[in-house]
Amino acid sequence: MPTRFSQQGQTLIWQRDGETVWIQPWGADSVRVRATRSAEMRETDWALLPPAAVEVDIELRDEEASLRNGLLLVTIAHTGWIRFFNAETGAVLLEERPHLRVRDFVPLDGARYRIEARFNAYDGERLYGLGQHQHGLLDQKGCVIELMQENTEVTIPFLVSGRGYGFLWHNPAVGRVELARNQTRWVANRAAQLDYWVTAGNAPAEILRHYAQATGFSPDMPDWATGFWQCKLRYSTQEELLSVAREYHRRKLPLSVIVIDYFHWTMMGDWKFDPTCWPDPQAMVDELRVMGIELMVSIWPTVNLNSENYAAMEERGYLLHNERGLPVQMNFVDSYPEGRVCVRYYDPFHPGARQFIWERVRANYYRYGIKVWWLDACEPEMMPAHHDNVHYYLGNGEEVGNLYPRLHEQAFYDGMRAEGETDILTLCRSAWAGSQRYGAAVWSGDIASTFDSLRRQVRAGLNMAMSGIPWWTTDIGGFHGGDVESPDFRELLVRWFQYAVFCPLCRLHGVRLPGGDKSGGPNELWSFGEEAYAILTEQLALRERLRPYLAVQMHCAHTTGLPPMRPLFVDFPADPIAAEIDDQFMLGPDLLVAPILDADARARAVYLPAGTCWVDTHTGVALAGGQCVTVDAPLAAIPVFVRESGWEELSVVFGQNGSDR
Repeated sequence: MPTRFSQQGQTLIWQRDGETVWIQPWGADSVRVRATRSAEMRETDWALLPPAAVEVDIELRDEEASLRNGLLLVTIAHTGWIRFFNAETGAVLLEERPHLRVRDFVPLDGARYRIEARFNAYDGERLYGLGQHQHGLLDQKGCVIELMQENTEVTIPFLVSGRGYGFLWHNPAVGRVELARNQTRWVANRAAQLDYWVTAGNAPAEILRHYAQATGFSPDMPDWATGFWQCKLRYSTQEELLSVAREYHRRKLPLSVIVIDYFHWTMMGDWKFDPTCWPDPQAMVDELRVMGIELMVSIWPTVNLNSENYAAMEERGYLLHNERGLPVQMNFVDSYPEGRVCVRYYDPFHPGARQFIWERVRANYYRYGIKVWWLDACEPEMMPAHHDNVHYYLGNGEEVGNLYPRLHEQAFYDGMRAEGETDILTLCRSAWAGSQRYGAAVWSGDIASTFDSLRRQVRAGLNMAMSGIPWWTTDIGGFHGGDVESPDFRELLVRWFQYAVFCPLCRLHGVRLPGGDKSGGPNELWSFGEEAYAILTEQLALRERLRPYLAVQMHCAHTTGLPPMRPLFVDFPADPIAAEIDDQFMLGPDLLVAPILDADARARAVYLPAGTCWVDTHTGVALAGGQCVTVDAPLAAIPVFVRESGWEELSVVFGQNGSDR
């Protein structure tokens, strides 16, 4: 039998029947696998950064070849069948599922294929990550996940397995992943080659560190960002926004950020203030800064065909094109002209287009001292979402479309860095692998104002943490609906706020009833009645006391890739019950949070992980871990526990004296 294996440097190569496979070390305990049926392997850097140098051991034999990189051992049979092992224990982590072909390449046109990769499924395997989805599950075993960016559905094709490996589908193509009981199947609807990355780790934190090393660490979060953010749909004028900021200041309520939402512009794609409603941006920014408040402005990636920038962007190829039909991607209501208009998306795949949008933002916003950007609708939200009909600078939408939000975020990150800025944060409705390295903070999109929606956000946020995104939040109270006069909604808002106090970002936003004229109802802390106001102000004060602790956790994410908010099993991997808990979470290593997720609930069961004692922050009583306890939860509070070893430091945060316990 002719040899099918060869070695080029640290790359293990297999070839047979027109297919070539490369297996390369890519960071500590990690490999990158690429396969093609074309003449050459493409060098694409969709998300992966150049790897750090490592030592590997490659062996070529007649029937099988292997590559060992630290904890990860990879073998490939002469048939092309790839298996991944824990090199220390010999345990199988992951293995391809042999089929008629081990990997499927279905020709489309030219050098593009519909590509499938199949892997064996394992009883009891738990799978986490894959971005943010609204199915309400933490463990996604058994799910079919569409690999397609949508409002509230964020595609980051990285998962963490309870078997001790991480897997990145290094491909921005539209497709899906099927996490079935009989097999796992990854599908790219259109791609030039197969490309994925696998890492091994003895604990989830180790896997997350390897992923951050491979795709980039988040920056250090700006100090102001851990405070409270005030937002609504929407402040219509400069005077309205300033009156709200002044009222927070008068009431001595801490406020870090206030937000100008959409339709503040003259027209989509002009990227500048409407002077009728915002006559003196410099004076506005100056007054806010005196009060210690940063101003965030909504920037959409859409261009009205009537915009002053449209002709120049079209001529230079800075707009998305359609393969068929009219070159528009959405029908929308803009500020001007009245009525619905056609808009196009700019193309961040084009370096010139990224530079163009930043130059407009720099000239019309940044020059006033505005430095915080809300990148809304950046999936992009096309209507209809026919990705095969959209052409980007780097290819067809089915092939590269999921990368859109990350490149859009890069435009602002690069622009800010060029201005010498280091405290960079963009609030984004979507993301992809590597978005974290550009200072992307993701929120969960336009969700409903219901307890069911709140329950779903808890699991969605934890999966985002397991996807390498440490900066995440939700619209407190939900986005759609919410009558500020309704007792039911006021209860929901209080419970949501109590949860958000322990999220990486704490931001009040949403459409509130009654409302109209492109603007919702009131949405400030004092808008929901005296009882709610008293509770919210106490919770806001708690958030302020938490900020030093949270800043330490944000720096930890920057240096280690460990997200501040995470599932219990990350900190307690040896506790099997911790892996079953999906409605509690850790904030850093010491805080255990159990939000109230049901209407009228005034108590709940809380699991205390084994291996330590836990102090109830409301009573100061210490309880042994490894047990489930029922904890009172009056409307004014949710159950929060502190690891006993951290109580001395954190007792003051919760109004307790640690030495008196």
